[in-house]
Amino acid sequence: MSYGNNFNFNNNIIFSNINDALSKIIKNINIIITDIKNKNEVDIIINKLEDVIISTENIINNNKKNLEKINQDIQNIMNNIYNKFEKLSNNNIRSSETKIYKEGKIDDGKYVGEFKNGLRDGKGVIYFNSGDKYQGDWKEDKREGKGITYYQNGDKYEGDYKNNKWEGKGVFYCNDNSKYEGDFKNHKFEGKGTLYYKDGSKYEGDFKNGKINGKGIKYYESGDKYVGDWKEGKWDGKGILYFKDGDRYEGDFKNDKMEGKGFYYYNQGHIYLGDLKNHKKEGKGVMYWKDGNREMGDYLNDKQTGIHVILHPNGKTTIKKY
Repeated sequence: MSYGNNFNFNNNIIFSNINDALSKIIKNINIIITDIKNKNEVDIIINKLEDVIISTENIINNNKKNLEKINQDIQNIMNNIYNKFEKLSNNNIRSSETKIYKEGKIDDGKYVGEFKNGLRDGKGVIYFNSGDKYQGDWKEDKREGKGITYYQNGDKYEGDYKNNKWEGKGVFYCNDNSKYEGDFKNHKFEGKGTLYYKDGSKYEGDFKNGKINGKGIKYYESGDKYVGDWKEGKWDGKGILYFKDGDRYEGDFKNDKMEGKGFYYYNQGHIYLGDLKNHKKEGKGVMYWKDGNREMGDYLNDKQTGIHVILHPNGKTTIKKY
């Protein structure tokens, strides 16, 4: 009796996996067993064939377990590779969507650069969705070191960064052609610096919290110059104001005006000593005329008022009413 034809598989059949092939074998063996039983063949052949079926089924079950283990092993390997990739310490360049603090606010952007321990660290560039761009040094996921920020409105900062802020030495180029060069702290002008104005004026001196504060000199485009104390960007305190025409004032200032007590030196040779208000002589004062006369009295809105006493070089005194 021949049962070989039951194992004569078509060579063109492609099984999806080995289990399909083994299942086909079991099916053919069962057909043979059925034929044997129908023809009253000996039990020993049936027992052997049934043993083949049991062995084959065991192979199928083991194969399923192995495949599951293989799949899990592959997954574990991939996870391990990914984790190691994330923690590579040097020279790993990639792009990623990220979030970063920009002037204290969260801004979406795309970063391309170096990583260390999974954080942006080293050299890198971030393209903000706002249109701004930063390129330079990073440390532990923050802009720190030397860098340049190009702003969408045309402004540009180039210099030191710390904790995502301008801090240290740097230059800020404003889109109106003005420029600041000097010290920065917490993203603002602070310390010593020079501010170049678009009209050609220039300030050199102290800054605090983004404004002119402290001691400084301003050279005006008109040719005038102020040297002295500043508060919130204005003359305030003690100072000297040099005028282009040769006049000079030394004394008190308030809110960008000559105000308080001071000396005003006229280019003709006169000198005024006394009170001033809102950039004019107002209050008690003495005028030292170049001819030697000394006039004492009250002033209002830059003019003499009331009774004035004039002392002449020859010792005589004149009373004059305005």
